[in-house]
Amino acid sequence: MSEFANAMEVFKLLDKSNCRDCGEKTCLAFAGAVYQGKRQLSECPKISKEIIRQYHGDQSQEATSIELEMNGIVEDLKKQVRSVDLISIADRTGGRIVNNKLVIKTLGKDIGIDSQGNLYSDIHLHQWITIPLLSYLLDCKGAPLSETWVPFRELKNGKTFAPLFEQRCEKPLKKVADTYTDLFEDMVHLFNGRQVEKHYQADISLVLHPLPKVPILICYWKPEDGLESSLHLFFDAAVEDNLNIRAVYSLTAGLVIMFEKISLRHGLR
Repeated sequence: MSEFANAMEVFKLLDKSNCRDCGEKTCLAFAGAVYQGKRQLSECPKISKEIIRQYHGDQSQEATSIELEMNGIVEDLKKQVRSVDLISIADRTGGRIVNNKLVIKTLGKDIGIDSQGNLYSDIHLHQWITIPLLSYLLDCKGAPLSETWVPFRELKNGKTFAPLFEQRCEKPLKKVADTYTDLFEDMVHLFNGRQVEKHYQADISLVLHPLPKVPILICYWKPEDGLESSLHLFFDAAVEDNLNIRAVYSLTAGLVIMFEKISLRHGLR
């Protein structure tokens, strides 16, 4: 049940710029979606935090609940990893054994995993990488890369998450690339990305390896001659042989959040 009497109550709270940053064609369409319970008011990128607090109150309890759920997922995955012989999966996961730990390279950084599923690294390990990494250890069949790039929606199970992937991954990353184009390229190289021959005639074509057998191709077209910019992410067609689709989505969404935070931290507005 919507907390608003009608869509116009929502519409009055918006800036009515029809910016489309929320994914809807107009502010009125977004207001209608909020009233119907299909979207959250907080998904408008231009609405003030004061208004969100006024209508949603303190969301700290909800955040705590999500964190507890994520912690539960991590613990469950750790239990499953305890039954895995890390030495036997080193080759097929693209890892190596060092001091009785399986070491996996993630975005150019080494992460160690012990027999209890505990992770060790010099960098902070957020759940967005912990959960996909543990899932990778369980899912990875060591399938060779097909060297065929496909959009997320064309993966075997990609359609399930395709709309969410576009909203939570491609659109926010495009905004980062639009706003901080030079820094965007620097960040990709910082995380061991590599420039590749231009795919689909993109201005920027870079490949990241968040996991050894889970590469991501980022293609960005700069605005030109009245045409707006565009950004799309592509995956190796065999990726689901090495990581389940939910973890592929979570890994990419987390990567995008990391890019956003780095951009904001540098204050290059």
